[in-house]
Amino acid sequence: MEIPQRKPNRLSEYDYGQEGAYFVTLCTQNRSRLFQMELPVGNGLCAVPDGVGGGNGTTHRSCPTAGNAIIHKWVQETENKFPNIAIDKYVIMPDHLHLIVTIKERHAGRSLPDVMRFFKTMTTNDYIRGVKDGTLTPFDGKLWQKSYYDHVIRNQQDYNEIWQYIENNPTKWIMMHGRP
Repeated sequence: MEIPQRKPNRLSEYDYGQEGAYFVTLCTQNRSRLFQMELPVGNGLCAVPDGVGGGNGTTHRSCPTAGNAIIHKWVQETENKFPNIAIDKYVIMPDHLHLIVTIKERHAGRSLPDVMRFFKTMTTNDYIRGVKDGTLTPFDGKLWQKSYYDHVIRNQQDYNEIWQYIENNPTKWIMMHGRP
């Protein structure tokens, strides 16, 4: 029996290490609802609420769960590890995460796949620690689905539309699914 081939997720001839902006979506494995939807949506220097990731164990009202605190922490730490990138905007949804990742300058070993591999690995490791200490909901197999969706943002209008999509995603979720 022949095993079906997965459709490639990346553009075959595109250099994901070049300067530019990318819209990225990560989904939890089996679309498990492991996170809590948040408002306001994170963006730029305001992405990490006060008290999150600072090592003092405190959280801010806009970061109500330990799972979400992990996402906020690793958004900030990813920008620290990869100083050539910025996470311009993101939103945490119950079963997925949307981000706009901008590569500000070319740097060897600092492409979008490198950034996403680091982010997924570190959030998974932190989440597993939370499961082991009983503060987070266990997950089946893997935290994140294999790979991720990306879209190369081609111009300012595309960027603005994606920014608005991220901004509106929580409201759209509530209209379709009700409050999580």
